[in-house]
Amino acid sequence: MNLKPFLTTTLLVGALSATPEFVYAKTYLTVDQAKKILVPNVKLEKLEIVLTKEQQKAIKKLSKVRVNNDKINAYKTSDGGWFIIDQVIGKHENIDIAVSIDKYGKVSGVEVLTYRETYGGEVRNQKWLAQFLGKDHNEHLRLDKQIKNISGATLSCRHITDGVNRLMHTWNEVLRYI
Repeated sequence: MNLKPFLTTTLLVGALSATPEFVYAKTYLTVDQAKKILVPNVKLEKLEIVLTKEQQKAIKKLSKVRVNNDKINAYKTSDGGWFIIDQVIGKHENIDIAVSIDKYGKVSGVEVLTYRETYGGEVRNQKWLAQFLGKDHNEHLRLDKQIKNISGATLSCRHITDGVNRLMHTWNEVLRYI
């Protein structure tokens, strides 16, 4: 019996299966660049905000979105608004977003900072992101209702929408009182 073809095939299959998976990540904006876009010419104060269990439960109940982190990466603006850095899940990987909320609790801007999925990056489209402008906690945003979906990026669209909902309710329950 000739083992050479068997060993060659086995070695080839083994080598191919050991090939590392490639991780796709694209950083479109740094936090400082997002600040300049969303809250230009406004002084920001970084605040250490930790949500209580009661606040997390209230935000989850109102937004219908689980609160994954009790710490909020937030900056209060000198004009009473907020600049918040957050993460939502895309299909498999995290998406870093920045959201600005004015002193009245209305979304004044959303930017995608880092997108780690291999496809669906169309969520960075300014026309799509503009759908969030002026929205507040009084209107529960839903994909395919108030926010249009992007074919091929459905989960990213849904989770960014959920993240904005959660942050609007975080403003209403916590940030507006700080």
